[in-house]
Amino acid sequence: METKSSEVDLEELPEGCIAKILSFTTPLDACKFSVVSKTFRSAADSDDLWEKLLPSHYHSIISRSSTFSSSSSSLISSKKQLYFHLCHNPILIDDSKKSFSLEKQSGKKCYMIAARDLMIAWGGTPQYWQWKIFTDSRFAEVAELEFVWWLEIRGKIDTSILSPETNYAAYLVFRLREGAYGLDSYATLVSIGIVGGEKHRGTVCLVPDEERRRVRSRRSGSDRVAGLESPKRRQDSWLEIEIGEYVNRDGEDGELEMSVMEVHAAKAGLIVQGIELRPKVVQ
Repeated sequence: METKSSEVDLEELPEGCIAKILSFTTPLDACKFSVVSKTFRSAADSDDLWEKLLPSHYHSIISRSSTFSSSSSSLISSKKQLYFHLCHNPILIDDSKKSFSLEKQSGKKCYMIAARDLMIAWGGTPQYWQWKIFTDSRFAEVAELEFVWWLEIRGKIDTSILSPETNYAAYLVFRLREGAYGLDSYATLVSIGIVGGEKHRGTVCLVPDEERRRVRSRRSGSDRVAGLESPKRRQDSWLEIEIGEYVNRDGEDGELEMSVMEVHAAKAGLIVQGIELRPKVVQ
């Protein structure tokens, strides 16, 4: 006697059902499934699916933006287009003190805190720091170090606005002015942690390896920062150095503080755009 197969042909499922199934995957997986068939492509492009893949409360985040205008939204005809727009075009929010974007593979939230919203020791004293306009910065102003011994930069963000159950990494986003000095004389201390709680600390060098070796070849004395993590070049041409990692557990709200500090050498030429938090992507 012939028995019927219990296997289900996914092609026979309604498009809405397929979209529901895809909503339990990642945006990257949803895009991969779109090449399976016309039915899957239609489901993978549907607004119902991408509404679920976009962060909850994304409407309220966009409403706080000074750069996502009605003209921007008029060019976006689907939730999928909105998703990828937010991946590739960070928007300014909260009086342009932060930028918001999405990590493309996971859809998790990314933020950058503008230099103006950071606590920079002596940042209000023109003798030590100047506020300048850089056309390739996300923000209206960046902070340029004229001269200090005491370098201290701190940023805070409420963990409730981050994606839950996500391993974040924080980065100082900056560049170095021509003729910058004193930023590789000693290790720079970095830390990250909840205010009032345990801090994870480390040491880094703020000068890229190639530049440091070039300058070091003309100096005498020991190299105090050899072997430390050094900055990486970003796609937007700025540099970034990792401050540390933080796992944002669901229900563990608090204020996350990140810091960068070095107080042993005279220094100048650091140009700070901000501190960025984004999900740590496993390569």
